[in-house]
Amino acid sequence: MNSSEAAQTRVPRDFESLRSVIIERKETMPKRLAQVAAYALSNPDDMAFGTAASIATAADVQPSTLVRLAHHLGYEGFSDLQNVFRARLRDRTLSYEERLLSLEAGATAGSDAELLSGFLNAASQSVARLASTVDGETFTKSVDVLARAETIYLVAKRRSYPLTAHIAYAFGKLGIRHQIIASPNGIDAEMALFATGRDAVIAASFSPYAAESLAQAQELAGRGVPIIAITDSVFSPLAAAATHWFEVSEADYAGFRSLSASMALAMALPVAIAERRRSLKRKSKRNASE
Repeated sequence: MNSSEAAQTRVPRDFESLRSVIIERKETMPKRLAQVAAYALSNPDDMAFGTAASIATAADVQPSTLVRLAHHLGYEGFSDLQNVFRARLRDRTLSYEERLLSLEAGATAGSDAELLSGFLNAASQSVARLASTVDGETFTKSVDVLARAETIYLVAKRRSYPLTAHIAYAFGKLGIRHQIIASPNGIDAEMALFATGRDAVIAASFSPYAAESLAQAQELAGRGVPIIAITDSVFSPLAAAATHWFEVSEADYAGFRSLSASMALAMALPVAIAERRRSLKRKSKRNASE
């Protein structure tokens, strides 16, 4: 097998593999290729539906840059690369009923134990992946920001909402002042206006990113409120708005994606914040008595 054939065998044929390859090569990509790659991962639906011309305009590059990116990643051309985004869209848009039908037609059909095992394995993979990749320094810096905040605002919608719901529960038990920006009467924007630079935000969103969460996080960051983000990619628009952020890639089973690793992080943060606040309070008392 020659070098070109070997490269071809490494061409990613699913979105997650493509995302991993782009992240791995991000630092060595030419500037324009990195720019359009970032756009592609942040706007996968546009990549699936758009033409080369419309995507190039949106990414602020020449159409030829899309072809160069495709060749750089080992694809035959832009259409070959675009097929990965279209396949992702087909997988993502499966309804829950369609996912169940797929399960029924699979090898584990009729086996409740195999179904449970599949979800447990996905959860285990997610937690193990986070354990091997999480940056302890980022965690420490995030806890420091959050421990010093007067009020911690929580931003998450759709699948990410359970993370902030659990954090809010833990904060309540630990006596940490907080506010979930999620109101049944539609005043989320007004609630966010109370946040200042003395506060902080924990925001969570995963692809396909919740537009409302992104808009709120970006608006808060624009006003100088520190953002601690939980998301799934270095190219996530939420990561771009964050002071510190965590990349959490959850494994899925039959198209159902869990929050196992994200929830572990959401459980650790409140406890670490409470401990940091106790430490800061003890230090302040010592200084006052000297």
